[in-house]
Order: sequence, then structure tokens, then C-alpha cells
Amino acid sequence: MTLRKTLLLLTLASALALFWAFDLGRFLSLEQLKASQAGLAALYQRHPWQVAGAYFGIYVLATALSLPGAVLLTLAGGALFGLLWGTVIVSFASSVGATLAFLASRFLLRDVVRERFGRRLAEIDRGLERDGAFYLFTLRLIPVVPFFLINLLMGLTRMKTLTFHAVSQVGMLAGTLVYVNAGTQLARLDSLQGILSPALIGSFVLLGLFPLIARRLVAAWQQRRATARWRGVRPRHFDRNLIVIGAGAGGLVTAYIAAAVKARVTLVEAHKMGGDCLNYGCVPSKALIRSAKLAHQMRHGARYGLHDTEPVLSFRAVMQRVRDVIRDIEPHDSVERYTGLGVEVLQGHARLVDPWTVEIALNGGGTQRLTARSIVLATGARPFVPPLPGIEQVDCVTSDTLWDRFAALDHPPARLVVLGGGPIGCELAQAFARLGSQVTLVEMAPRLLLREDEDVSAFALKTLQGDGVQVRTGQRALRCERNGEEDGGTQWLVVDNAGREERIAFDHLICAVGRVARLEGFGLTELGIPTGRVIETNEYLQTIYPHIYVVGDAAGPYQLTHVAAHQAWYAAVNALFGEWRRFKVDYRVIPWTTFIDPEVARVGLNEQEAREHGLAFEITRFDIGELDRAIADSEASGFVKVLTEPGKDRILGVTIVGAHAGELLAEYVLAMKHGLGLNKVLGTIHTYPTLAEANKYAAGTWKRAHAPQGLLRWVQRYHDWKR
Repeated sequence: MTLRKTLLLLTLASALALFWAFDLGRFLSLEQLKASQAGLAALYQRHPWQVAGAYFGIYVLATALSLPGAVLLTLAGGALFGLLWGTVIVSFASSVGATLAFLASRFLLRDVVRERFGRRLAEIDRGLERDGAFYLFTLRLIPVVPFFLINLLMGLTRMKTLTFHAVSQVGMLAGTLVYVNAGTQLARLDSLQGILSPALIGSFVLLGLFPLIARRLVAAWQQRRATARWRGVRPRHFDRNLIVIGAGAGGLVTAYIAAAVKARVTLVEAHKMGGDCLNYGCVPSKALIRSAKLAHQMRHGARYGLHDTEPVLSFRAVMQRVRDVIRDIEPHDSVERYTGLGVEVLQGHARLVDPWTVEIALNGGGTQRLTARSIVLATGARPFVPPLPGIEQVDCVTSDTLWDRFAALDHPPARLVVLGGGPIGCELAQAFARLGSQVTLVEMAPRLLLREDEDVSAFALKTLQGDGVQVRTGQRALRCERNGEEDGGTQWLVVDNAGREERIAFDHLICAVGRVARLEGFGLTELGIPTGRVIETNEYLQTIYPHIYVVGDAAGPYQLTHVAAHQAWYAAVNALFGEWRRFKVDYRVIPWTTFIDPEVARVGLNEQEAREHGLAFEITRFDIGELDRAIADSEASGFVKVLTEPGKDRILGVTIVGAHAGELLAEYVLAMKHGLGLNKVLGTIHTYPTLAEANKYAAGTWKRAHAPQGLLRWVQRYHDWKR
């Protein structure tokens, strides 16, 4: 730390120490203000400039040091100087003090914070560069965050000092006016009966209503600002309350909620109802995984006291079962069901022509235009196919296209390469290996399931290798090649293995390197809606147009069906009732599962994320191999790993690896959602013998590690005495 920083830090620390040592906060109370009112007024009459200057300096100092009592000082300004001069003095003093606090935070803390959290601050800086002044103005106008925190936090960003000062000066003016006015009324209070005076009651009512009024004004300003270029286009009357584009999980739930509250809603889907999850993702993949697991169990029948039996496999029948499962679930997401619920369903491609109008190119021909007060975009995502040279010339499928391409095969692909070691790649690699394919999985990262802890990745690697999958981590795909028919038409993936090129022969290549949001063709560019990896939204899921919302994969940050459904509630409620109450989407407790066998399930933080955040944590681990039911089921592998606050039972995150891990995780999701700790889990009766007992035993492991040893020694002495 430099000498200047040390001196400034010592000065600030000394000032704060003096404040607390001499209990100067006692002067910042309503009682003290009333008691000193007459004397201060007389002093102000004799020495107006000196008193005003002293008050200004005290206010600046209190604000710069982030001391408590700014509200009382503001009331005192109104009581002492009146509405006009009180507002002027407080307005300038508060902005000067705020700027000094801003500069102190920047000088003392910014370098340290940026060194640790630079990547996250870079994202904040980009947002502030684009819309920082307006964001700061809304925070000043609607004090959702204490002003002293705004001063300190903004100092950590790259916002210009002049911008901060100017916006703070203007943004705090309205609030200052309201508080100073309340102070002028307090100055006139000379008896308890005066508390009931209309003027004073009116001042406090205005004080309470100010944040609500300001929020409405900001919302109206945002709406007007966003739609300025469309002035004169906004319809006077709307055809619908809500139009939802996309009938995947997010769109279906949004439309369902809207219909349930009797809004007039139209749902538009260009392809298949149910979206990717029903038709290409969750449902078909889990049906395939179940068939593959049964084949695996037949080959290992000796584990259950039976004979090992090689399954007689009809791959065509397996794929037919996948289609049958989709068909059986389809009615849940069908046009008929949603029409019966009160949703108008149109099948066609929707495009925004202005912020309120959607044009639908109907699948049956023709177009239809509808207007709506609010619009929800649930456009989903598609598999990303990397631009590898030669990939167009080989048999490459994705998690979307493999179901149709493989449906006509009598046998599973003999040689299969899976590109990508994330959840989708691992699930498909294991399933096809169990169904008889020779599978090679190629992952550029040094390990599988990179978002999970290293011990989880190691477990997944061992599991896949045990099923015959050849796993190549740390190898980058370079290109695809295909021999001529005269050379057998062999297809190859060329990879970089530690600087040496190697060729892997395959019959089919499954590309599972991730998914990208569907952003093209919906009119987003024409409307100027910012997009990056996803459509940019705020914490309410709003785009730059406050009445246009986004849910699901197109919104991020999680590409999970249940998160899309979770977001849908917020989007629907905010879109239909946001003028009265808006809700910020809550991502605090998000579970997910990778459906390899045994499964990997997680909620909250894992070890590597906790370390990245710089959080202190304890680890409690229970080996599922010790669980009676797991032993009885010949599923005695895996573990439960719980992260807690040091010395406390508050759960920060849970990772479960084992059979039915996704089901077991639900108890921890509920506990974290409602603030229940491991003591509550331990005190809950679990049926014996069940896999769910693993959660109780994990809690018991934590309890034993935190047993009060000193007290137990005294208890032991008591029992010795009793004998």
C-alpha cells in the first residue's frame, strides 16, 4: 500500500473512531433536533453565513465518511433554513460528500477489488458505459440501495467522476426536496397535538409515497425513452394482453399462467409444440438412456444373482420406443390442451414489426398481424456446430437431428465419435456405448464436466471408461476428412493431441459442444434490441422495451428446462401486472442433473465456485457405498458432498453423485430455498431403507464433526459419577 493510501486510510479511521468514541451519533436524533431547534434558529439569525457554512461542512463530512444520520441532517436543514435554502444547501452538500466518498472508494479499494473480481467488474463496466448515467439516476431517484453504498460501489467502477457528481446532483434533488419539506414541518411542531396537523401528516405521507411515485415516473420515462423512435405507432387499443413467441417450456408456462388469470393470450410456435425438450432433448434422451441402462444391467446380471446376458438388441425398436415416449407425452403440450385452457395457439413463424405488433407467417399459408400490450420471447436455442473444415462432408448429427437420422438404422452406429464432454456429450456417449457402439469422446478441456468439481469429473471419467467409452480429454478437434468411395469412404476426425495430429475413424459424428440462442429472424435487430450470446435483459427479464420480456435459453443464464419454466412465472406476472408490482427473477437456488449412470446432481455452489468467489466453507462428505439401500440395489457407488458456512449448518451447495441423484437432490433444494440447515435435515424422519437416507447421514456426519467436545467430556464425567 502506498504512503498516500495509508495516510488517507488512517485519517478516515481516526475520524470514524472519534465519531464513535465521543458518541457523536447522539446528536443525530429527532429528540436532539427538537431540543436544539430554538438555539440553532437564534444562532442562525445572528450568524447566517457561518451557520450555513458549518452545516454544509458537517453534512459533507458525514456523507464522505458514510456516517449514519444523513436523514436527520436533511430534516435539520429543512427545520433550520426553510424549504428553499435548505434544499439548495443539502443538495450541494450531499452531492459533494457523495463524490468524496466515491473518490475515496476508488483510491483505496478499486485496485484490490479489481484484482480479485476483475472479470465480473468488466461486465458491470460494459453495462455502465452503455447506460450507466441513467442507471445511477434511477438509483438516486428511487433509493432501493442506501446512498452511502451507491457511493462506495460506484467508486469501484470506471464511471467518470464528473458524470457521477452531475447525475447524483440531479438524481438526489427530488428526494432532498421531500425530506427538507418534512424538516420544515417538524420545525413548526411545538406540542404533541401538532403531530396530528394536516401539514405534518401530509409531509410524511409524501415521504412514504415518494419512492412509489418515483418508481412510476422512472418506469414511464424508460418506456417513453425506449419507444421514442416509434412515437405515433403505439396502438390505442390492443388485440391481446400478451403474445408469447415459442412453445417450449418457457413459452408454454407463460401462456398457461396468462390464461389462468383470464388474460387474452396468443401462443405462436413455428415448428413443434413442446419445443426442444420434448422433441429433441430431455424426453428422447432420457428414454434412450433408460433402454441403455437396461441393456447394461442385463450384461451385468451377476450383480443381482442372475446370469450375465448379452441383450438381443433391435436398435430400430429402441428408437421406436423413443418416439412412443414422445408421443405419450405430447398431449401435455398439445395445441388441443392449450386451446382448452383458453390460449389461442397459432402455428407459424412470428416476427416483431414494431414493439407492439407481431406478424405471423402461418404454416398453413398467409399472414396475420396482432398487437399486444406485452410480448414474451421464448425462442429457445439450437445446437452449436463448430466451423471445423470438412464437417459438411461427413455424417455429422446433433442432439436435435440424431433422432430422425438414426431412426431408420437397424443397428447402432458401429463407430461413433462424440465431440464435447459436457452433460449432453457424456450422456449420449455412455448411452450409445451401452447399446453397442464403439464410442470415442473428444473434449478440448482437460477434463469432463468442466463446471463440476475435479472429483466429480474423475468419477464421470471412470464411469464412462467402465462402459467402454474411449475418452480423449485435452485434445482439440482440427478438421474432418472423408476418403473417396474407392478408398472405402472412411470418415475421420483429426485432433491435436499434445501437438501431434491423430485421426479417429467414425461412421457418425455427434456434435455436442453446446447450444446457442435462436436470435435471428424475429425482428430483434430491426427493433434495436441488444443481443450477445443471449438477448440482453434486466433482472425483471425485460429488454430495452419494458413490455417485451425474454425467457428460457434465449434469456440465459442457464439452459435448463426447469429454469425456463421458473422464469416464465416472473415474465408472465411482470408482463400482466408489472405496473402495480414487479418481481426480480430469483436464481439463488438452481438445481441441475447430468443423467449419466450414476447421475451427477448439484444445487448451489461447489468447491471450485466457492473458491472463485473467495468464500470460506466447510465440506461434509458421505460415501453412498455405506448406505444400506444402495448396497441392496448393487448401486453402492458415489457420494454426497455438502458445503456449509464454517461452524454453521447453513447450506451453501450440494453435489450428489450416485443412483437417482437428481431425485435425492430435491430435499436439499427445498432446504436451501427455505433457509433450512443440516440440523433440520438430520431431524427429519427418513424411511428405511431408502436412498434418501444418504441426505440424513450426510447431515449426521456434519453433526458429529461439530459435536461440542468440551460439553461431552463433562457429560462423560456425569455418567462416570452415576455408575
